[in-house]
Amino acid sequence: MLPVTLDRADARPLGVQLADQVRRLVLAGTVAPGTRLPSTRRLAADLSVSRAVTEQAWDQLRAEGWLEARQGAGSWVSGGPGPGHPTSPPRRRPQPRRPLVPLDAGTPWVDTRHDAAWRRAWREVSSATPPRGYDDPRGLPELRALLAERLGTTRGLGVDPDELSITAGTTAGLRHVLNALPRQPVVVEDPGYRAAALTVRETGRDVRDHPAVRPITDLSGCAAAYVTPAHQHPLGRVMPADDRLTLLAAARRDGAVVIEDDYDSEFRYDVAPVPALASIDPDVVAYLGTASKSVLPSLRLGWMVPPSSLRPEVERHRAITHDAPAWPVQRAFVALVRDGYLDAVVRSARRVYGERAPRVVAALSPYAELAGPVAGMYSTWLLPHRKAVRARAAAEAAGFRVNLLADYCRSAGLTGLVVGFGGPTDEELDAALAVLVESLASG
Repeated sequence: MLPVTLDRADARPLGVQLADQVRRLVLAGTVAPGTRLPSTRRLAADLSVSRAVTEQAWDQLRAEGWLEARQGAGSWVSGGPGPGHPTSPPRRRPQPRRPLVPLDAGTPWVDTRHDAAWRRAWREVSSATPPRGYDDPRGLPELRALLAERLGTTRGLGVDPDELSITAGTTAGLRHVLNALPRQPVVVEDPGYRAAALTVRETGRDVRDHPAVRPITDLSGCAAAYVTPAHQHPLGRVMPADDRLTLLAAARRDGAVVIEDDYDSEFRYDVAPVPALASIDPDVVAYLGTASKSVLPSLRLGWMVPPSSLRPEVERHRAITHDAPAWPVQRAFVALVRDGYLDAVVRSARRVYGERAPRVVAALSPYAELAGPVAGMYSTWLLPHRKAVRARAAAEAAGFRVNLLADYCRSAGLTGLVVGFGGPTDEELDAALAVLVESLASG
């Protein structure tokens, strides 16, 4: 269909109207040179006019040089109009902007030496038989069994596969837990994970900001507290043991749930991974895990272990909404976990992060203050907002994306930079650090 409309109340003949409108479409670039146009018979049927109308218009446009007839192939927009017919300036096509190299808190480093195992997993998916209908809303039984075993060995969680559900990532797991809770405010760390605060608000709840460096002692009137205890996002702090016990006691006393986002606990390279909060008190902690930091963010796959009191409602809601990750993704992840790919990429990434972190610290420590221990794939630096904005702009001009700490704050008022080192290559990281140092050193 051509986007034309004929007006029978217009004094001009219908064929003239049609020719005028097609001419304007070509001039505007809406119909490009080389475009094949509908036949006069088909266009007449589309516009509910006689074929004589469309033939008159096509004959006129061919005479003017706008159209050309090709033997056995119909009418096409010619490369340009005939002599004496003005043309509009050629439309400039915007050049695609080269994507910035990410130095953010969420882009992991993946060792390409393990690509063969990645491809093998997807080949296995292609030969597997998919379910005939909707699968178990909790996720594939094989994957739940593998992850339950892994959580026991790596996070100290004694979890039965039936207690664990597969999710489409952390925010999806957070949403599932919130759907099973009263519609009351949720305490969220400030600064903290921006997607978590937005997810809470999108469920119709208020976010109650709590300073990330202070213990949570009161959850009265709240449905839950969302925390990142193993590696506070984005300050990097590990929640002290006393603060953990205080939080769990407040949750029990006030009838709230603690939602633990364990997003990158496997990437400690100074000490052993900190035990999960859920291993202390699984009755009040909803545990969330993700493959985004270990494999790929775009995989959109995670897992959750809700408290037993919430599990029936969580599973009931998911069964109704079919809100589960795609079967091929789950099936591929079965192979990635079973065949050792996940362990291999985590080991490789941990080694790389352990080598890169000191380089970042050595480069930036003369100009900014570390906000917390360096772990995972990023470090956070405190410095005046003016300097942070200028450094980010310099990095962007050089082709790198660095985040401002202020963007993670809602009321905390902290300023600085969050510098990731998982996304770039070694050469790109050195180049980015040189740009940041030059900006920060200039005063």
